[in-house]
Amino acid sequence: MVELEVNSVLVVIDVQKAWLDPSLGKRNNPDAERIISGLISKFRERQKKIIHVRHDSLHPESIFREGKSTFEFMDEVSPAPGELVITKHVNSAFIGTNLEDTLRKLGDPLVFYVGLVTDHCVSTTVRMSGNLGFRSYVIGDACATFDRRDSTGRLIPAIEVHKVNLASLDGEFAHVVNSRDLIFR
Repeated sequence: MVELEVNSVLVVIDVQKAWLDPSLGKRNNPDAERIISGLISKFRERQKKIIHVRHDSLHPESIFREGKSTFEFMDEVSPAPGELVITKHVNSAFIGTNLEDTLRKLGDPLVFYVGLVTDHCVSTTVRMSGNLGFRSYVIGDACATFDRRDSTGRLIPAIEVHKVNLASLDGEFAHVVNSRDLIFR
């Protein structure tokens, strides 16, 4: 169990409409967006800071390119007025953004990470967060990913990709918890 502190922060990573593209394949955890939405509501109710991160690809044809409808946040996780939105161009939300400075100004916050996808931008951001010394938590049931193929072409199911990535983060870069492990006072 983890109790939120005064300066707890929720960082919502890349929950954009692009991830709804069926060409991306099979995904685990279809409830991730619903859980993220619930967490956003609880953080807002308790007046905790929420930071929304979105990916803006530098590739003109990308579904993550600003100006395309798929670049937009999914409706259920849209930022409220006054909530910080950070736009990034690489996997880590710390590279080329003001995320580190924003978190440092909060003192020593508990930083909770959620979003899409577990093995790319969530993992990369969380690894840097841990390396930068932030008290980092990944809310595992508020993340999801897609099936992947290894270098031999073997299919790795999304649930396995998800579990392995969370296991790699846990204890080394962050603590992995589930949404039911959070105590909101």
